[in-house]
Amino acid sequence: MRILKITMLVAVVLSISGLLAAKQNKHGVADVRKITFSSSMRVGDAVLPQGDYEVRHVMEADNHIMTFKQLGTNKPAEARVQCKLVPREAKAERDEVIYIINAANEKVLQMLRFRGDLAEHVF
Repeated sequence: MRILKITMLVAVVLSISGLLAAKQNKHGVADVRKITFSSSMRVGDAVLPQGDYEVRHVMEADNHIMTFKQLGTNKPAEARVQCKLVPREAKAERDEVIYIINAANEKVLQMLRFRGDLAEHVF
C-alpha cells in the first residue's frame, strides 16, 4: 500500500512538472498569451481596434509568426505578422508593448515582451 502511495505521488509530481514545462516552448516563450490594446494598433499590414486579443506564437518552417485575434466580438479583428525572437538573459518581469507613432499618427507595434518569457518578440 505504501509503494502505491509513493508511486502515485511521483506520478502527480511528474505530471505537474510536465504541465509547467509545456507552458513555454523550446524558444523560451509561451505559445499563447492574452494582451489588451488601449487604443488602435498597427500590427504588420493590419490596424487592430482597441480591445482584448489572443496572441499565438507559431512556427512555419524556420519563421516565427505571431497571430492576433480579437476576443469578445462576433467579427473579430485579426492580424498575422512575422517576428524575430531576441533572447533575454533573465525572464521578463512584466508584460510590455513597445510601439512607435508613424507619419499617419498611428501606433505601430515594434516589440512585445511577456512576463516570464526568456525572449522578446520584435517586429
